[in-house]
Amino acid sequence: MKDVILRQVSKSYRGEQVLEKINLTIPSGKFFALLGPSGCGKTTILRLIGGFEQVDAGTIFIGDTNITDLPSNQRSVNTVFQNYALFPHLNVFENVAYSLRVRGVDEATIKTRVMQLLKTFGLERRVYASVTELSGGQQQRVALARAIINEPAVLLLDEPLAAMDYRLREKMLVELIELQDSLQTTFLYVTHDPFEALTVADQMAIMNADGEIEQVGTPKEIYEFPVSAFVAKFVGPANILRGKLVLVDETAQVIVPDLGMFPVDIVRQKEENFGWLINDRTVLLSIRPEKILITKRSLEGYAAKLEGIVHSIVYSGRSTEYIVRVGDSFTLRVFEQNEEHIAQEVIDYDDKVYLYWHQKNVVVLER
Repeated sequence: MKDVILRQVSKSYRGEQVLEKINLTIPSGKFFALLGPSGCGKTTILRLIGGFEQVDAGTIFIGDTNITDLPSNQRSVNTVFQNYALFPHLNVFENVAYSLRVRGVDEATIKTRVMQLLKTFGLERRVYASVTELSGGQQQRVALARAIINEPAVLLLDEPLAAMDYRLREKMLVELIELQDSLQTTFLYVTHDPFEALTVADQMAIMNADGEIEQVGTPKEIYEFPVSAFVAKFVGPANILRGKLVLVDETAQVIVPDLGMFPVDIVRQKEENFGWLINDRTVLLSIRPEKILITKRSLEGYAAKLEGIVHSIVYSGRSTEYIVRVGDSFTLRVFEQNEEHIAQEVIDYDDKVYLYWHQKNVVVLER
C-alpha cells in the first residue's frame, strides 16, 4: 500500500497558471475526494497523476517511486472518465477484458477474472450485451470493472456520476463506497459536488477558484470546522457574520455591528495555534443552518438569541428551510428537521420568531 504524494507541483496552459507549488498527500487505501469549483485545477491534478499531462515543475510519487516522468502505461494507475470512454464496438466482456488481452494474458485466466468481476458488479446477465444497450449505471459499472481488473495501486475517478440523475447517483455512490472498502484500493474521486464528496470520502481536500488547496481533512472535520468562509460555504450552506473579536480572560465574544454580541468557543482553535486570534481582530462567524433552533417561544439556556421575521419558507420533505430577517440588514438561513407528521409548532410567513444557538456550534474564521 503506497501513498500518492505531490510535491511542489506546478502546471500552466498557454501561459496561464493552473497549479502552483501544490503539495498534497493521498493516503494509501483511502477513498479520497478532491472537491472544488469548475476550473480550479482538480482534474489537472488527476491527469498529472494519471500521466495524461506532464508537470512543469515538481514531483509525483507513488510510495517511494518517482512517477513524474513515467508514461501513463507504466504507472500503477487506472482512470474512470466522466463519459466512461467505453469501446462502443466491443461488448461488455471484451471491454473489461481489453487490458488483459493487451498484456497477453492467457484466455482461461481472462475468462475467469472477467466473469468474477462482472458477477461482483451484478453484470453477469449482460456479459455479451453491447455497451450501447446498457443504462448509465450499468455503463459505469463496466468502466469501473475495466479500470480495476489490472488491480492498480490507484484508481482515478473524474466526475464519474455527473451525467446521472439524483436517484441513480445516490445508488452508485453507495456501490462505490462498498467497492473501495472491499478492494482497499486508493480511490481519488474528483468532483465539484459537495454532497458526493462528503458521502464517499474517508478524507478530502478542498480547492479554491485560484487552484490553491484550502483545507485537507475528514468530511466531518471540514464540514464542522472549516478554515475559511470559502470552505464553509462551498461544502454546505453557512451563515457568515463579520464582527470584532473581544477577548477577556478566558472568554471570547464577537461583536457584530447592528446585531449584537455573541459568545464563541475558541479553546480548540487556540490549542491549534491560531495566531490570528487576537483582541479587536476582525473575524468571521460561520453558523450552519441546522445548528440554529427556530421557535416562536422565548427560551433560556442558549448562548445566542435573536428576534426575527420569517421572510420565506421552503419545504423539502426531510427538512424545512426558513429565511429569517434579523436586524435591519441581515438574513439567516435555518434548517428544521421534519421529525413528526404533525408539527408541534406551526411557523408561517411573517411570523415573529426567535433564533437560538450554542456557542460550540459557531466557528470563528480569519477569512
